Amino acid sequence: MIMNKRTSQYFYEYFSEWIKIYKLGAVRPVTYQKYLMTLRRLTELSPNLKISELDKRSYQTLLNDYAKTHERQTTMDFHHHLKSAILDAVDEGLLTIDPTRKVVIKGKAAVKRKKKYLSQYELQSLMKNLSLTDSPNWDWLILLISKTGLRFSEALALTPNDFDFCTHKLSITKTWNYKGPEGGFMETKNSSSKRVIPIDQPLAINIETLTKNLATDELIFVRGRVFNSTVNSRLKYLCKTAGVPVISIHSLRHTHASLLIFAGVSIASIAKRLGHSSATTTQETYLHIIRELENQDNDKIMNHLSTLEVSIKAL
Repeated sequence: MIMNKRTSQYFYEYFSEWIKIYKLGAVRPVTYQKYLMTLRRLTELSPNLKISELDKRSYQTLLNDYAKTHERQTTMDFHHHLKSAILDAVDEGLLTIDPTRKVVIKGKAAVKRKKKYLSQYELQSLMKNLSLTDSPNWDWLILLISKTGLRFSEALALTPNDFDFCTHKLSITKTWNYKGPEGGFMETKNSSSKRVIPIDQPLAINIETLTKNLATDELIFVRGRVFNSTVNSRLKYLCKTAGVPVISIHSLRHTHASLLIFAGVSIASIAKRLGHSSATTTQETYLHIIRELENQDNDKIMNHLSTLEVSIKAL
């Protein structure tokens, strides 16, 4: 490789410039903060690694060092951030090979986490304990997310205008900045998150009745500062009352997706409904459920094949 000013640049410097050029203003602030966190860890782990020294071995060593203190999934996220920048360095001619090819992702053993979704029976038990009043409250929000799979910030940003009560459709075009003290509308997580999804008729009728006294552009659920912990506390109370595992408000989104998978809905349709950028994201997120269904299908296949009796003639 011909040495020049750019190839002698430290890798963390290149990555810092890369995220400013390609990510600043192109992704949501919360996502940009994740790239900055990756930059900080890269700087700590490999402060002296230059672009010219970036090869398969040095890159694998970097990931291995990161994996010593992080779980495998977190290491995978770290790798994906760096890989995007590295591929651009290859395109620019700063690297002659892709050092990320056939990389091995390691990590600490995953900590046992709380259940991420409810079964259909558990969700029904939860729904029976909702206090659905004549005006919008957190229980209505819980019902809505359970039936649509919306992200919390997407549900907070809803106004009556976002519903087409005639065709039973819901348009997702924005989010609500509940993490900021002033609130305010924000862009969706990505372009795929802007979508129109069908909702069931009873829900459409209920929301139309619920919002009849609101202005068409008035927020349905937001009245002042909203804290994620407030809604999670209410959901925790409802879960304990219903005698089901305690989950978070985001886990209702996982519950919605899981029930659709078990119902046989295609991954492509679920990805579109959830606003995922690709079906691959959906597959990776719900791989454990897909594998569970595959095992069930294999059992059904074997049971069916065993009923096909044949008469084998002696040789």
